[in-house]
Amino acid sequence: MDAATDSTRPATSAQASSPNPRDERGSDPYRQPGGSILLAATPIGDVRDASPRVVEALQGADIVAAEDTRRALALASRLGIKLGGRLVALHDHNEAEKAAGIVEAAQGGARVVFVSDAGMPTVSDPGFRLARAAIDAGVPLSVLPGPSAPLVALALSGLPSDRFAFEGFLPRKDGEATRYLQDLVTDPHTLIFFESPRRAAATLARMAEVFGADRRAALCRELTKDYEEVRRGPLGELAEGADDVLGEVTIVVAGYERSARAEDHVGAVLALAAEGMRLKDAAAEVAAATGARKNDLYKAALAAK
Repeated sequence: MDAATDSTRPATSAQASSPNPRDERGSDPYRQPGGSILLAATPIGDVRDASPRVVEALQGADIVAAEDTRRALALASRLGIKLGGRLVALHDHNEAEKAAGIVEAAQGGARVVFVSDAGMPTVSDPGFRLARAAIDAGVPLSVLPGPSAPLVALALSGLPSDRFAFEGFLPRKDGEATRYLQDLVTDPHTLIFFESPRRAAATLARMAEVFGADRRAALCRELTKDYEEVRRGPLGELAEGADDVLGEVTIVVAGYERSARAEDHVGAVLALAAEGMRLKDAAAEVAAATGARKNDLYKAALAAK
């Protein structure tokens, strides 16, 4: 799920009711080619972020496939339009089964538009299997770009954006989540995660333990909505103040910066030791990855225990 879409702000009449958004290539109104499938990005908060092409495509589709048909109908209502054609459900639990039928309909000439609950389909959302099936069948596939919570959070975070990786949701089990983060300790990319508000504080605390309390990060909530908020600071500080977080949450964490100082990597050593690794072995592994001296890491970890 990219993020919840439940804005109280209605679309302007110009956007919601305009029947003829213009294609940038000319004066003709946009019209999806028959026999094709579109993956359409939808608002993650403010309904006015729906592009004119998305509005026109939803009106002109023969089939609108939606992660949640109720949300799709609610979106159409907020946009002031009626969905064209047949509305079908396509979600994580039935996508593998339904994708072939939707592709077959496109092969027969249907205009198909797929929307997830919010944001860009396939990004922590259904749509990948449909896209793969369309490609394999030679059905034209295109994207109507638009809002995406990971990119919005990245832009707002103030962290480096030249190299980044979207990691989605962490595993639910504590041990698996810790091991997942341990694999990312020396990743130089800025890291982007989704999280639920009730687990945000615990996840930030785990990140501070594994990545180090001083690693820079941003906690973003309710993106593009009336109560949008971005908290920026070291992971340790963000974890301490995250118990009151409400709404959809995206966490952005700075990538690893190589440092030979042992104190910068004590958290990684202790995290490995907490998983059952001998402290000396944990120090050796972190030393190999970071360039810090093994003995310094071992002594610093002993002092921190």
